[in-house]
Amino acid sequence: MTLAARLRRVIPAIGIAVALVAATATAAAAPGPSPVVPGDDPVYGLANGCYALQSEPTGKFTRLTPDGYRVDAATAGEAEPFRLHAAQLGRFMLYGRGGDLLAHDGGNSVVPTRDATPATDWTLTHTDGVYSLTATDTGDQLTAHDGLLFSSDPGLDPTGGRFTLTPAAGCADFPDSEVNATGTPLSGSGPNGEVRGFIDTHVHMNANLFIGGDVHCGAPYDPQGITKALQDCADHGSDGLPALLENVISQGSPFETHDTTGWPTFTDFPSHDSLTHEQTYYKWVERAWRGGLRIFTNLLVNNHVLCEVYPLKSRSCNDMDTVRAQAAQAHEIQDYVDAQYGGPGRGWFRIVRSPEEVRRVAAEGKLAVTLGIEVSEPFGCGVQDGVPQCTEADIDRGLDEVYALGVRQMIVTHKFDNAFGGVRFDPGVQGVAVNAGNFLGTGKFWEAEPCTGPEKDNKLLSAGDGPAEALAALPPGVTTPVYPDGPLCNVRGLTPLGEHMIRGMMDRGMIVDIDHMGVKTADATLDILEEAGYSGVVSSHSWSDPLLYKRIYALGGFVALYAGQLDPQEREPGQDPKEERNEGFIASWREAREQRSDDYYFGFGYGADTNGFGPQAAPRKDADENPLAYPYTTFDGGTVMDRQRTGERVFDLNTDGVAQYGLIPDWIADMRNAAGADGDQIIDDMSRGAEAYLQMWERVAR
Repeated sequence: MTLAARLRRVIPAIGIAVALVAATATAAAAPGPSPVVPGDDPVYGLANGCYALQSEPTGKFTRLTPDGYRVDAATAGEAEPFRLHAAQLGRFMLYGRGGDLLAHDGGNSVVPTRDATPATDWTLTHTDGVYSLTATDTGDQLTAHDGLLFSSDPGLDPTGGRFTLTPAAGCADFPDSEVNATGTPLSGSGPNGEVRGFIDTHVHMNANLFIGGDVHCGAPYDPQGITKALQDCADHGSDGLPALLENVISQGSPFETHDTTGWPTFTDFPSHDSLTHEQTYYKWVERAWRGGLRIFTNLLVNNHVLCEVYPLKSRSCNDMDTVRAQAAQAHEIQDYVDAQYGGPGRGWFRIVRSPEEVRRVAAEGKLAVTLGIEVSEPFGCGVQDGVPQCTEADIDRGLDEVYALGVRQMIVTHKFDNAFGGVRFDPGVQGVAVNAGNFLGTGKFWEAEPCTGPEKDNKLLSAGDGPAEALAALPPGVTTPVYPDGPLCNVRGLTPLGEHMIRGMMDRGMIVDIDHMGVKTADATLDILEEAGYSGVVSSHSWSDPLLYKRIYALGGFVALYAGQLDPQEREPGQDPKEERNEGFIASWREAREQRSDDYYFGFGYGADTNGFGPQAAPRKDADENPLAYPYTTFDGGTVMDRQRTGERVFDLNTDGVAQYGLIPDWIADMRNAAGADGDQIIDDMSRGAEAYLQMWERVAR
């Protein structure tokens, strides 16, 4: 079948999915960790070390010959030096000096390979100074016998499976992204005991598992390393032309191409405007931490309607199934980082459940990772033809479950109306697509009315003003709505089940994120919080009417802006001049700052929405004349940041924008240039963001 014919078959099925995905976008070398001394832990402490593999019963060392591995070398100097790269806690890949990995072939043979696969993953155990190596995927034991190396059932030759690891020289470095930050990460606290550093209140590190698992290309980590974690999607082909979703939502045309090679070239991805490729690889997050990030709110995310419409999927579309899987993966990442640093608790990535844990983690100079949720139907609480699909008991069970998972911040309505209340409309033509999704998910289109106060939802277009493909998945004969001009608000406000949800979150000391609530829903939610004097409220990424910020600040809540352009964006050709223009992060910070309350500690944050189908910040328009100068020093003066390098690609904020999360510190440092005379003030406000959020949380935590 020709590509054109394939596209003709795929486009009708995927058109609504493309439109919905587009609509979810918001407009707008340091060395690795030092090897741990083996005495710290006989297994975990092997991470990143260089060793020769010696048969304990024969005393002979393993070497690599043209015919494969042999266990016949008399000295460690004649042996193959292996870099032990931690694949997970207690698991390692043995990486040779020529780039070969020690692997089993699925049978009894042990062979060198250049490809990192599950067959290169070995579980190590230690007893009385002797190691055994077991293939993680098969359970077979690495065995030395008669000068040969092979894998076998552990019971066949226990003695042959006894090895020692002798420190060696000449190891190659296992491939990975660089961090390009030198100095000691910020630790301790300020003169008044405050945590210093930045906060991201809205990021999606586990989005590789959302929407059925086949929309997102790449992963934040992989046990087999960067060559597996940062691959293009299999359905993108050899030139990217079959990647309809990526091409339409990122490039605006189904007939675009891209270089599909990840490591080591990364020619075309990651990019600030490529919306299906991984941007939070763990090394990039590490660079953000070294650059001053102290709290990282990782929102577990899904959209079941888009998942059900999108033709490719390998996982459940259920929102809560996805939340559980992503929470488990977040803990896997914590374990993986621990493995690189020598054992449980030793890594810089620490999932926290309380303000007290945040303060302890910050004092240790590590990154406090909080968990949140952003899905359209938490706990199955959708609505069908006006009928809620859950009960108060479902909400109570759901809140208990996610609280036990460590979730402390939640978005209550997202993209579609649900049993809790009305959603904030998506603006413009993408709103037509989301409105179609609202019909598919709820049985109704959005209902709008003139707003009764100054706050308003986003500008809403009638269905006939949107692209035809946005309506392609609707049943035949459906009458689409026509909306009047002027400021409009969702007629649906906070429901009784929504009030139960808000009060249930308050009872558990959770943080209510009002982003994506329609203004009627948000107004009623704030009424409840104000009546109780409850500070636990945030606007995490510019998805609330800015006129609500004053009420949030008056409660002692926290505001963070979408981490988009620092400078104002130009209007697109043909754009309606009446449509609101994106004034940029700096101007929006100035406006939000004017609404702050003097009753509470003030700091400011950002919500990057990375991996959430939101474009990241492009280079400033005047970056050529007024660039961010590399290297630069972090706000605390303790770390020097140079251009970030991953494989053969060197990233520069001035030309790449925020192509991946490792450039977030550069984007923040560039605020000093973009803000002019206010440069010192905005950096100070950003560096106080973690403490301001933390104090808000402390006022409500249970």
